[in-house]
Amino acid sequence: MSKFLSYEDRMVIAQRLQENASFGAIGKELGKDRTTIAKEIKKYSYEKKIGRPGYPYNPCKFRTTCKAKKLCGTNCTHPSAYKCSLCSECALHCPDFAEDICSIKTKPPYVCNGCRQLPKCTLLKRIYDPADAHEMAHHAISEARTGILSNEDDIARINRIISPLVRNGQSLHQIYLDHVDELMCSEKTLYNYVDAQLFDIRNIDLPRKVKYRPRYKKPEFKVDRGCRIGRSYTDFQKFLGDHPETTIVQMDSVIGRTGGKCLLTIHFVETSLMLAFLRNANTSASVIQVINLLDKVLGTETLDRLFPVILTDNGSEFSNPKEIERRATVPCNRTNVFYCDPSAPYQKGACEVNHELIRRILPKGSSFDDLTQKDIFQMMDHINSYKRKKLNNRSPYEAFSFYYGEDVLKKLGCSPVAAENIILKPKLLKK
Repeated sequence: MSKFLSYEDRMVIAQRLQENASFGAIGKELGKDRTTIAKEIKKYSYEKKIGRPGYPYNPCKFRTTCKAKKLCGTNCTHPSAYKCSLCSECALHCPDFAEDICSIKTKPPYVCNGCRQLPKCTLLKRIYDPADAHEMAHHAISEARTGILSNEDDIARINRIISPLVRNGQSLHQIYLDHVDELMCSEKTLYNYVDAQLFDIRNIDLPRKVKYRPRYKKPEFKVDRGCRIGRSYTDFQKFLGDHPETTIVQMDSVIGRTGGKCLLTIHFVETSLMLAFLRNANTSASVIQVINLLDKVLGTETLDRLFPVILTDNGSEFSNPKEIERRATVPCNRTNVFYCDPSAPYQKGACEVNHELIRRILPKGSSFDDLTQKDIFQMMDHINSYKRKKLNNRSPYEAFSFYYGEDVLKKLGCSPVAAENIILKPKLLKK
């Protein structure tokens, strides 16, 4: 049995903290010592400066009675007509500021998860979040297993042994065999130290290694499968059962040349309208950037209405659902992300079918590197103006306009194309 806590264990800890269970009760349920639970919470919880609905973060002792106004003069960027204590920057300018520290964080459970006053509190909070805790723990373990384990004296000692011999033409393998008791490290470690340029010699001094092509290295980024918990296709079907009127958005990637630019596609199933956004790399950060851009362009209310549910596949670019689902401002929740089962693209078949129209213009294997977002908008305008039998011979543009209006389509960069001008061939983007 692993001595490390799994993501499921941390989910249990967070749930039990919400129920104000003791460390002993949590440890008994997980088969761990109570001190393990206490250390986990202390180490991987974090402080968060947030207020409560309608009120900003304000840790001042006098926040409820203070009537001060215009503390930062006429140049205030967050003016309040009522009083300065309603401003998030009040503590920076007030000479009478005195921090109010909650006593709950100084005694078990050391976090605010199960506090009844949390919905009313504007003080500095300490939160234990299972996803963040799992990520921090994974990073800590990874850091502990990487890097140089020897100190400077050991590096200097090994350098004095191997560098003169390498300059005499000997290989590291030969040197390792003759001096294994003196080196006190593995042969692989020697090569790693040479790669890190810790010795007087370099890779170019190794006559055979300099001829080898560098080996392929796996990407450092690894998908944390824990992010799929509670977001499976079964959970998606259950969500639709509880909310039958919910409109569905499907999200996917279209890859061009390997390692080059790619597309993020967003397909509104009800109207068959598809959006496409050009990205420099197929990464999680680029997906989040597109969602944040849509949030900014459309506004919170419109985005929440258009994106109640997003169904996507198991690609690594969608492995940070928390950042897709939540925004930094109130209201925080903007959508719900769910994943198809592995190797089951048919579960978001509407999106996959629409990709066939993109492939008519951008065939598989073609590079997207010379394209611009303007080209992508032009391509999608032609695709979205193409009439569909399933829409009663209307185009996705017309169907979407009927449900949500022309103003939303303009914000999304969509324009109609006359039927006689529609081109679904590669020549559309030929320059």
